Amino acid sequence: MTLRRSFDNVDIPQRSESSPAREILSQETFHRVISLERRRTERSRKPFMLMLVDSVGHQSEIVRENLGKLLAVLSASTRETDVIGWYESDRVAGGMFTEIGAGDRATIVTAMTARLNEILHSNLSIEQFRISFHVFPEDWDLEMRKRPSNPPLYPDLSKRNAARRISGALKRGMDIVGSMLALVLCTPLFLGIALAIKATSRGPVFFRQRRIGQHGVPFVFLKFRSMHVGNDANIHKEYVTRLIAGKAQRNPSNGNGEGVFKLTQDPRITRVGAFLRRTSLDELPQFINVFKGEMSLVGPRPPVPYEVEAYDLWHRRRLLEAKPGITGLWQVSGRSRVTFDEMVRLDLRYARTWSLWMDIKILWRTPGAVVLGEGAH
Repeated sequence: MTLRRSFDNVDIPQRSESSPAREILSQETFHRVISLERRRTERSRKPFMLMLVDSVGHQSEIVRENLGKLLAVLSASTRETDVIGWYESDRVAGGMFTEIGAGDRATIVTAMTARLNEILHSNLSIEQFRISFHVFPEDWDLEMRKRPSNPPLYPDLSKRNAARRISGALKRGMDIVGSMLALVLCTPLFLGIALAIKATSRGPVFFRQRRIGQHGVPFVFLKFRSMHVGNDANIHKEYVTRLIAGKAQRNPSNGNGEGVFKLTQDPRITRVGAFLRRTSLDELPQFINVFKGEMSLVGPRPPVPYEVEAYDLWHRRRLLEAKPGITGLWQVSGRSRVTFDEMVRLDLRYARTWSLWMDIKILWRTPGAVVLGEGAH
């Protein structure tokens, strides 16, 4: 008996009836394997499916025993390349089915559900269980207001966030206090910049743009307007697409012989806007985003939707592992002088090794990077 036989005209080898059952993984090991399989899928582009069987709040010994029986049945009836274990000890059983093919996911889920029900009905009662399927990589719909990423596929990130609950609350407190102070202290500067923008070009003071935040949730991103109104966004879109694909050329930069990976001769920028960008003063309104909780003082830069559409699978991790920020490791370490892949690696390193002390060090280094203006355009 096998849980799957054939999907999308791709034959899946059946497990021999005489093959011994495999080890049922513990919760910690099963979570680690899910994380590793995500990274393998990012390289191979071969999706995997996570099946969860939840006891729906029932905690009786009989329910736990039945879940154990289910895991034993799955272990004996699935392929050797599939993984069976506890997603949540004694409460949620899990099966991870690798390399399922890139066809119609709805068809695959329907076929697997039917086959799973056959197995369950043949071996134990399923009235007390809820079955769900989760496919990685997800199809991100950036038009949705809710998160397009699927939390059950990221148990390692949930565990990391739980371990950082106290320090995360302190980070949020630092964001609130820091953004409030910045908004109060910079009020005269806000007024001066607003007057300069209105006096030299037609249009609003603020530039509002849809950006993608943590977990793929969109929000309205604020900057001082540095461009003429009614400009063509395709100039930036085309360059960013080449940049993400690793095909963009460095452009000349002020006082930087190496050049930068950024548009440096952008005809859309106003005279005042060029100064605001060079000094990073156009970023000041983002303290409002920080105060609202959409951004942090420190974190990866939030992308526009067409950037995310051009992402490779592993690039998405920068949106999942940390809240976007005004400044970050990229800004103080390389800014526009590094390639896009190198920027993503800096963002992931920040998320992986984050601490409050790291945020403080990045904030301390940020004024120097702004004064030097390297990579700012």
